[in-house]
Amino acid sequence: MRRVKLSFTPDFEVEFTDREKALKQVYEFAERGTAYPIVVFGPEGCGKTAWLKQSAEVLKDLGYGVIYFNPLRREFLVEVGVRSVEERVQELLKQVSSEHGLAKLIWSVIDFARDTIRLGRGRVAVLVDDAFQFTTTYNAALFVKGLLELIEHPVERYERVVAIAVTSEGFSRREVGRHRWAEIRAMWNMRKEGFKELYDKLPSPKPPFEDVWRLSGGNPDILRKLYGVRWDVNSALTTIIEDKGITPNFINKWRSWLEKAVEDPDNLWSPEVPEELIDELMRKNLIIYNMHSRFEFRWVDEPPPEKDLELGIGRYVAWQTPIYREAVKKILKK
Repeated sequence: MRRVKLSFTPDFEVEFTDREKALKQVYEFAERGTAYPIVVFGPEGCGKTAWLKQSAEVLKDLGYGVIYFNPLRREFLVEVGVRSVEERVQELLKQVSSEHGLAKLIWSVIDFARDTIRLGRGRVAVLVDDAFQFTTTYNAALFVKGLLELIEHPVERYERVVAIAVTSEGFSRREVGRHRWAEIRAMWNMRKEGFKELYDKLPSPKPPFEDVWRLSGGNPDILRKLYGVRWDVNSALTTIIEDKGITPNFINKWRSWLEKAVEDPDNLWSPEVPEELIDELMRKNLIIYNMHSRFEFRWVDEPPPEKDLELGIGRYVAWQTPIYREAVKKILKK
Protein backbone atom coordinates (compact mmCIF):
# COMPACT_ATOMS: atom_id res chain seq x y z
CA MET A 1 0.00 0.00 0.00
CA ARG A 2 1.34 3.41 -0.98
CA ARG A 3 1.57 5.76 1.98
CA VAL A 4 0.31 9.21 1.05
CA LYS A 5 2.55 12.18 1.76
CA LEU A 6 0.99 15.00 3.71
CA SER A 7 2.12 18.60 4.00
CA PHE A 8 3.06 19.20 7.63
CA THR A 9 4.47 22.67 7.06
CA PRO A 10 5.20 24.52 3.79
CA ASP A 11 8.74 23.10 3.84
CA PHE A 12 8.18 19.72 5.49
CA GLU A 13 6.23 16.62 4.40
CA VAL A 14 5.44 13.48 6.39
CA GLU A 15 4.13 10.10 5.35
CA PHE A 16 0.81 8.88 6.70
CA THR A 17 1.61 7.48 10.13
CA ASP A 18 -0.07 4.92 12.40
CA ARG A 19 -3.88 4.40 12.32
CA GLU A 20 -3.35 0.75 11.39
CA LYS A 21 -6.61 -0.30 12.98
CA ALA A 22 -8.46 2.47 11.13
CA LEU A 23 -7.05 1.23 7.81
CA LYS A 24 -8.04 -2.33 8.67
CA GLN A 25 -11.59 -1.03 9.10
CA VAL A 26 -11.43 0.42 5.57
CA TYR A 27 -10.55 -3.04 4.25
CA GLU A 28 -13.60 -4.36 6.10
CA PHE A 29 -15.81 -1.69 4.53
CA ALA A 30 -14.41 -2.61 1.12
CA GLU A 31 -15.11 -6.32 1.57
CA ARG A 32 -18.86 -5.85 1.96
CA GLY A 33 -19.58 -2.24 1.03
CA THR A 34 -21.35 0.05 3.49
CA ALA A 35 -25.04 -0.62 4.18
CA TYR A 36 -25.36 2.95 5.45
CA PRO A 37 -23.11 5.97 4.84
CA ILE A 38 -20.40 6.08 7.50
CA VAL A 39 -20.29 9.54 9.10
CA VAL A 40 -17.15 10.07 11.16
CA PHE A 41 -16.83 12.95 13.60
CA GLY A 42 -13.98 13.89 15.91
CA PRO A 43 -11.73 16.68 17.14
CA GLU A 44 -10.58 19.15 14.51
CA GLY A 45 -7.03 18.33 13.44
CA CYS A 46 -7.13 14.77 14.81
CA GLY A 47 -6.18 13.27 11.43
CA LYS A 48 -9.53 12.56 9.77
CA THR A 49 -8.41 14.07 6.45
CA ALA A 50 -5.13 12.12 6.48
CA TRP A 51 -7.05 8.90 7.16
CA LEU A 52 -9.56 9.60 4.40
CA LYS A 53 -6.80 10.35 1.87
CA GLN A 54 -5.03 7.12 2.80
CA SER A 55 -8.37 5.31 2.59
CA ALA A 56 -8.70 6.53 -1.00
CA GLU A 57 -5.41 4.79 -1.84
CA VAL A 58 -6.55 1.58 -0.13
CA LEU A 59 -9.84 1.56 -2.01
CA LYS A 60 -8.17 2.27 -5.36
CA ASP A 61 -5.83 -0.68 -4.75
CA LEU A 62 -8.91 -2.83 -4.11
CA GLY A 63 -10.45 -1.95 -7.47
CA TYR A 64 -12.76 0.86 -6.44
CA GLY A 65 -13.46 3.94 -8.49
CA VAL A 66 -12.94 6.77 -6.01
CA ILE A 67 -14.65 10.16 -5.72
CA TYR A 68 -12.98 12.36 -3.08
CA PHE A 69 -14.42 15.80 -2.23
CA ASN A 70 -12.88 18.36 0.12
CA PRO A 71 -14.05 21.94 -0.49
CA LEU A 72 -11.89 23.38 2.30
CA ARG A 73 -8.72 22.22 0.52
CA ARG A 74 -10.29 22.79 -2.88
CA GLU A 75 -9.96 19.16 -3.87
CA PHE A 76 -12.45 17.32 -6.05
CA LEU A 77 -10.71 14.17 -7.26
CA VAL A 78 -12.47 11.60 -9.41
CA GLU A 79 -10.63 8.44 -10.41
CA VAL A 80 -13.37 6.07 -11.51
CA GLY A 81 -12.03 4.72 -14.81
CA VAL A 82 -14.86 6.37 -16.74
CA ARG A 83 -13.38 9.02 -19.00
CA SER A 84 -16.58 10.96 -19.64
CA VAL A 85 -17.24 11.41 -15.91
CA GLU A 86 -13.67 12.45 -15.15
CA GLU A 87 -13.69 15.00 -17.99
CA ARG A 88 -16.95 16.52 -16.73
CA VAL A 89 -15.42 17.01 -13.30
CA GLN A 90 -12.41 18.80 -14.79
CA GLU A 91 -14.69 21.12 -16.76
CA LEU A 92 -16.71 21.84 -13.65
CA LEU A 93 -13.61 22.70 -11.62
CA LYS A 94 -12.52 25.28 -14.19
CA GLN A 95 -15.63 27.28 -13.32
CA VAL A 96 -14.88 27.41 -9.57
CA SER A 97 -12.66 30.08 -8.03
CA SER A 98 -13.03 29.52 -4.26
CA GLU A 99 -13.69 26.86 -1.65
CA HIS A 100 -17.18 28.32 -1.12
CA GLY A 101 -17.89 27.92 -4.83
CA LEU A 102 -16.57 24.38 -4.66
CA ALA A 103 -18.76 23.65 -1.62
CA LYS A 104 -21.85 24.38 -3.72
CA LEU A 105 -20.91 21.36 -5.84
CA ILE A 106 -21.50 18.91 -2.97
CA TRP A 107 -24.64 17.44 -4.60
CA SER A 108 -22.72 16.79 -7.80
CA VAL A 109 -20.72 14.19 -5.84
CA ILE A 110 -23.81 11.98 -5.75
CA ASP A 111 -24.60 12.75 -9.40
CA PHE A 112 -21.13 11.65 -10.50
CA ALA A 113 -21.36 8.50 -8.38
CA ARG A 114 -24.71 7.63 -9.99
CA ASP A 115 -23.28 8.19 -13.47
CA THR A 116 -20.27 6.03 -12.64
CA ILE A 117 -22.55 3.17 -11.57
CA ARG A 118 -24.85 3.69 -14.57
CA LEU A 119 -21.86 3.46 -16.92
CA GLY A 120 -20.86 0.08 -15.53
CA ARG A 121 -18.37 0.62 -12.71
CA GLY A 122 -19.20 -2.05 -10.13
CA ARG A 123 -17.22 -0.74 -7.15
CA VAL A 124 -17.52 2.92 -6.23
CA ALA A 125 -16.27 4.80 -3.16
CA VAL A 126 -17.56 8.26 -2.24
CA LEU A 127 -15.36 10.06 0.31
CA VAL A 128 -16.55 13.48 1.51
CA ASP A 129 -14.17 15.44 3.69
CA ASP A 130 -15.22 18.31 6.00
CA ALA A 131 -17.89 19.65 3.65
CA PHE A 132 -20.68 20.08 6.21
CA GLN A 133 -19.34 23.33 7.63
CA PHE A 134 -20.22 25.03 4.33
CA THR A 135 -23.91 24.19 4.56
CA THR A 136 -26.75 24.10 7.08
CA THR A 137 -27.15 21.14 9.40
CA TYR A 138 -30.44 20.31 7.67
CA ASN A 139 -28.79 20.22 4.23
CA ALA A 140 -25.91 18.16 5.63
CA ALA A 141 -28.46 15.59 6.80
CA LEU A 142 -30.20 15.66 3.41
CA PHE A 143 -26.87 15.03 1.69
CA VAL A 144 -26.31 11.97 3.90
CA LYS A 145 -29.82 10.83 2.96
CA GLY A 146 -28.75 11.24 -0.69
CA LEU A 147 -25.78 8.94 -0.06
CA LEU A 148 -28.14 6.40 1.49
CA GLU A 149 -30.38 6.62 -1.59
CA LEU A 150 -27.32 5.97 -3.76
CA ILE A 151 -26.67 2.77 -1.79
CA GLU A 152 -30.27 1.54 -1.45
CA HIS A 153 -31.79 2.66 -4.77
CA PRO A 154 -29.06 2.69 -7.43
CA VAL A 155 -29.72 3.52 -11.07
CA GLU A 156 -28.14 0.18 -12.03
CA ARG A 157 -26.97 -2.94 -10.23
CA TYR A 158 -23.54 -2.58 -8.68
CA GLU A 159 -21.14 -4.79 -6.78
CA ARG A 160 -20.30 -2.58 -3.77
CA VAL A 161 -20.48 1.05 -2.68
CA VAL A 162 -18.44 2.56 0.14
CA ALA A 163 -19.67 5.97 1.34
CA ILE A 164 -17.80 7.88 4.06
CA ALA A 165 -18.19 11.48 5.22
CA VAL A 166 -16.06 13.07 7.95
CA THR A 167 -16.76 16.19 9.99
CA SER A 168 -15.55 18.09 13.05
CA GLU A 169 -18.88 19.85 13.37
CA GLY A 170 -21.03 18.65 16.25
CA PHE A 171 -24.36 20.08 15.14
CA SER A 172 -24.37 18.11 11.88
CA ARG A 173 -23.69 14.95 13.84
CA ARG A 174 -26.74 15.72 16.00
CA GLU A 175 -29.01 16.29 12.99
CA VAL A 176 -27.76 13.26 11.04
CA GLY A 177 -28.09 11.02 14.10
CA ARG A 178 -31.64 12.20 14.70
CA HIS A 179 -32.74 10.78 11.33
CA ARG A 180 -30.74 7.53 11.50
CA TRP A 181 -29.70 7.80 7.87
CA ALA A 182 -26.10 6.87 8.64
CA GLU A 183 -23.85 4.83 10.85
CA ILE A 184 -22.11 7.41 13.03
CA ARG A 185 -18.62 6.62 14.28
CA ALA A 186 -16.16 8.69 16.26
CA MET A 187 -12.44 9.19 15.71
CA TRP A 188 -10.12 10.42 18.43
CA ASN A 189 -6.63 11.86 18.44
CA MET A 190 -3.70 9.54 17.77
CA ARG A 191 -2.68 6.92 20.28
CA LYS A 192 0.50 7.72 22.17
CA GLU A 193 2.77 5.25 20.35
CA GLY A 194 1.69 6.41 16.90
CA PHE A 195 1.95 10.07 17.88
CA LYS A 196 5.51 9.42 19.08
CA GLU A 197 6.36 8.16 15.57
CA LEU A 198 5.14 11.45 14.11
CA TYR A 199 6.97 13.49 16.78
CA ASP A 200 10.21 11.59 16.09
CA LYS A 201 10.09 12.65 12.43
CA LEU A 202 10.36 16.33 13.37
CA PRO A 203 13.83 17.86 13.40
CA SER A 204 15.53 18.85 16.65
CA PRO A 205 15.75 20.87 18.81
CA LYS A 206 12.33 20.18 20.27
CA PRO A 207 10.78 19.84 23.74
CA PRO A 208 10.59 16.46 25.48
CA PHE A 209 7.91 14.21 24.03
CA GLU A 210 5.92 14.02 27.28
CA ASP A 211 5.56 17.81 27.36
CA VAL A 212 4.24 17.82 23.78
CA TRP A 213 1.91 14.91 24.54
CA ARG A 214 0.39 16.66 27.58
CA LEU A 215 -0.42 19.74 25.47
CA SER A 216 -1.63 18.01 22.30
CA GLY A 217 -3.16 14.78 23.57
CA GLY A 218 -2.07 13.16 20.28
CA ASN A 219 -3.62 15.77 17.98
CA PRO A 220 -1.34 16.12 14.91
CA ASP A 221 -2.60 19.62 14.06
CA ILE A 222 -1.63 20.90 17.51
CA LEU A 223 1.80 19.33 16.97
CA ARG A 224 1.97 21.23 13.68
CA LYS A 225 0.99 24.49 15.39
CA LEU A 226 3.58 24.07 18.14
CA TYR A 227 6.26 23.27 15.57
CA GLY A 228 5.19 26.29 13.52
CA VAL A 229 5.69 28.70 16.47
CA ARG A 230 9.05 27.08 17.33
CA TRP A 231 7.53 25.39 20.39
CA ASP A 232 6.54 28.71 22.01
CA VAL A 233 3.54 27.55 24.05
CA ASN A 234 2.47 31.08 24.98
CA SER A 235 2.27 32.04 21.28
CA ALA A 236 0.24 28.91 20.54
CA LEU A 237 -2.16 29.66 23.40
CA THR A 238 -2.58 33.28 22.28
CA THR A 239 -3.40 32.14 18.75
CA ILE A 240 -6.00 29.65 20.01
CA ILE A 241 -7.60 32.24 22.30
CA GLU A 242 -7.92 34.75 19.47
CA ASP A 243 -8.99 32.28 16.76
CA LYS A 244 -11.54 30.52 18.96
CA GLY A 245 -13.04 33.72 20.28
CA ILE A 246 -12.35 32.94 23.93
CA THR A 247 -13.12 36.49 24.97
CA PRO A 248 -13.38 38.04 28.46
CA ASN A 249 -17.14 38.40 27.94
CA PHE A 250 -17.45 34.70 27.12
CA ILE A 251 -15.37 33.75 30.17
CA ASN A 252 -17.20 36.08 32.57
CA LYS A 253 -20.60 34.94 31.37
CA TRP A 254 -19.83 31.29 32.04
CA ARG A 255 -17.02 31.51 34.59
CA SER A 256 -18.41 29.18 37.25
CA TRP A 257 -19.16 26.38 34.79
CA LEU A 258 -15.88 26.80 32.91
CA GLU A 259 -13.91 26.58 36.16
CA LYS A 260 -15.59 23.24 36.80
CA ALA A 261 -15.06 22.08 33.20
CA VAL A 262 -11.29 22.64 33.23
CA GLU A 263 -11.10 20.40 36.30
CA ASP A 264 -13.31 17.67 34.85
CA PRO A 265 -15.17 18.07 31.52
CA ASP A 266 -17.87 15.68 32.74
CA ASN A 267 -19.09 18.53 34.95
CA LEU A 268 -20.66 19.84 31.74
CA TRP A 269 -22.81 16.68 31.56
CA SER A 270 -24.97 17.90 34.43
CA PRO A 271 -28.60 18.70 33.49
CA GLU A 272 -28.09 22.04 35.27
CA VAL A 273 -25.59 23.24 32.64
CA PRO A 274 -27.22 25.80 30.30
CA GLU A 275 -27.65 24.40 26.81
CA GLU A 276 -26.47 27.75 25.44
CA LEU A 277 -23.02 27.14 26.96
CA ILE A 278 -22.78 23.64 25.47
CA ASP A 279 -23.76 25.01 22.05
CA GLU A 280 -21.13 27.76 22.27
CA LEU A 281 -18.38 25.34 23.26
CA MET A 282 -19.35 23.02 20.42
CA ARG A 283 -19.60 25.89 17.92
CA LYS A 284 -16.08 26.99 18.90
CA ASN A 285 -14.94 23.35 18.45
CA LEU A 286 -13.53 23.28 21.99
CA ILE A 287 -15.29 20.14 23.25
CA ILE A 288 -16.82 16.89 22.08
CA TYR A 289 -20.16 16.49 23.84
CA ASN A 290 -21.95 13.17 24.30
CA MET A 291 -18.91 11.00 23.72
CA HIS A 292 -19.57 7.57 22.25
CA SER A 293 -19.35 4.55 24.51
CA ARG A 294 -15.91 2.98 24.23
CA PHE A 295 -17.12 -0.12 22.37
CA GLU A 296 -14.80 -0.59 19.44
CA PHE A 297 -17.60 -0.78 16.85
CA ARG A 298 -18.49 2.85 17.70
CA TRP A 299 -15.03 4.13 16.77
CA VAL A 300 -12.73 4.48 13.80
CA ASP A 301 -9.32 3.39 15.09
CA GLU A 302 -8.68 3.18 18.85
CA PRO A 303 -11.19 4.78 21.25
CA PRO A 304 -9.84 7.15 23.91
CA PRO A 305 -9.63 6.04 27.54
CA GLU A 306 -12.82 5.99 29.57
CA LYS A 307 -11.47 8.95 31.53
CA ASP A 308 -8.13 10.80 31.58
CA LEU A 309 -8.27 14.09 33.43
CA GLU A 310 -4.65 14.90 32.58
CA LEU A 311 -5.69 15.07 28.90
CA GLY A 312 -9.13 16.55 29.63
CA ILE A 313 -11.08 13.43 28.64
CA GLY A 314 -14.26 12.56 30.49
CA ARG A 315 -16.70 9.71 30.08
CA TYR A 316 -19.35 11.88 28.41
CA VAL A 317 -17.54 15.13 27.51
CA ALA A 318 -13.94 15.84 26.47
CA TRP A 319 -11.85 18.83 25.55
CA GLN A 320 -10.86 18.28 21.92
CA THR A 321 -7.22 18.74 22.93
CA PRO A 322 -5.58 19.58 26.27
CA ILE A 323 -4.24 22.88 24.92
CA TYR A 324 -7.80 24.13 24.38
CA ARG A 325 -8.43 23.58 28.08
CA GLU A 326 -5.16 25.40 28.83
CA ALA A 327 -6.31 28.36 26.72
CA VAL A 328 -9.51 28.61 28.75
CA LYS A 329 -7.49 28.30 31.98
CA LYS A 330 -5.24 31.13 30.85
CA ILE A 331 -8.14 33.53 30.41
CA LEU A 332 -9.83 32.35 33.61
CA LYS A 333 -6.68 33.30 35.54
CA LYS A 334 -6.65 36.75 33.98
